[in-house]
Amino acid sequence: MTDAAPPRRGLARLTRPPIALPPRQWQVLLLVGVAFLINQYDLGVFGLALPRIQASLGIGEGEIGNVTALIRIGVLPAFALAMLADRHGRRRMLMITIVGVALSNLATAFAPDPTSFVICQISARSFIGAEEMLSVVVVAEELDSRVRGWAIGALGALGSMGHGVAALMFGMVDILPHGWRSLYFLAAVPLLALAFLRRRLTETARFAQYRDSGPPASSLAPLLALARAHPVRVAILAAAAAPVAFALAPSLLYVSKHLQVDEGYSPAAVSLLYLTGGAVAMLGNLAGGRLADRLGRRAVLTAAALISPALFAVFYGGSGAIVPAAWVGAIFTYFCVDVTLSALSTELFPTSSRATASAGRSLIWSVSAAGGLWAQGALLELAGSASTATIWVLALAPLTALVVLLAMPRPRAKGSRTSRPNGRSSPPTGRRRRSRSVRPRSTGH
Repeated sequence: MTDAAPPRRGLARLTRPPIALPPRQWQVLLLVGVAFLINQYDLGVFGLALPRIQASLGIGEGEIGNVTALIRIGVLPAFALAMLADRHGRRRMLMITIVGVALSNLATAFAPDPTSFVICQISARSFIGAEEMLSVVVVAEELDSRVRGWAIGALGALGSMGHGVAALMFGMVDILPHGWRSLYFLAAVPLLALAFLRRRLTETARFAQYRDSGPPASSLAPLLALARAHPVRVAILAAAAAPVAFALAPSLLYVSKHLQVDEGYSPAAVSLLYLTGGAVAMLGNLAGGRLADRLGRRAVLTAAALISPALFAVFYGGSGAIVPAAWVGAIFTYFCVDVTLSALSTELFPTSSRATASAGRSLIWSVSAAGGLWAQGALLELAGSASTATIWVLALAPLTALVVLLAMPRPRAKGSRTSRPNGRSSPPTGRRRRSRSVRPRSTGH
């Protein structure tokens, strides 16, 4: 039986789950959450070490934009990998993705030229993207609905810690034996160890039940079923995710440049703000999850989608002490947006298409973000400055709140455990069954 956790105050209310978790659920959360941290460390290293990578591999300033754009297409293979989990299972694909990330990082550490570096990083981004999509799905299927929002927020918080670890490790890049290459090598080692420990992770009970009823006929079957059975929900989720992704992408990308060029921050001051203010902003993952569990996904997403762009506008348009404060608040509420959209993308759809829906939401976010970056560049000459162009793009964000208020359906019982794996509702019973305590059958793994 899952007992309510004792009352807590302050920071403990955010960092601990609202109810006590049994050991099985803690194990699931840790086995997928630690990978979140390491994967985000990997992404953070690329941005921090980019000048050294350029110098080492001979990548010119005129080429770096194309290199970065090519690496970002890794989201497309990630979508295909995540879709396979609706046919072959969550556990099997999570094992493949974590080994794939580790091997891609090892290959990156030994990349001899720009072409091989780009190929290795596309591979890494593909496996990282699929890993994170599936981690959210596993948490949604395995953890109690009352704690699910907090748990997805915990994954995001661990990911934010990964960027902090990257910043700390980058401070030692000059004393590491092979510079930036060592940073990628060091990411591979714990991932391989985690892959060994992840053998204990069994298939989710929801997918095991769905698999026993008969697997899909082909790998495309979950995608086709999602489009046929839930076209309206897919359209609403896309319409909610696209505007805020489009609007926030330039604001998230140009923070460091704005601080250094427009506000006169030194690189050390930027790093200090990232480590201190970022630690506070990171709590937005946990706060967003807790509030979504208590107040509902729609309420939190609506508020955060309005507050985050407003604070980013203050960050890019203000000056003095308000600038760092606005950044912390903007990132805090951005994390609330990300957590609630991640939860909705798993809770609005049945087990048979849940991984596909989660992957689709990530794909829509990435494509929309690319559109926002393009729009900011196109508006640059008319706006007169990068900061003004960035603020103009933010004007599209309120459309997300409008879509959520007018059209977003409510997740059934804040989750999908009350639905059968094929999406049909279970008949009512006199007592709600605590399916979260049911362990999947042993598969011999």
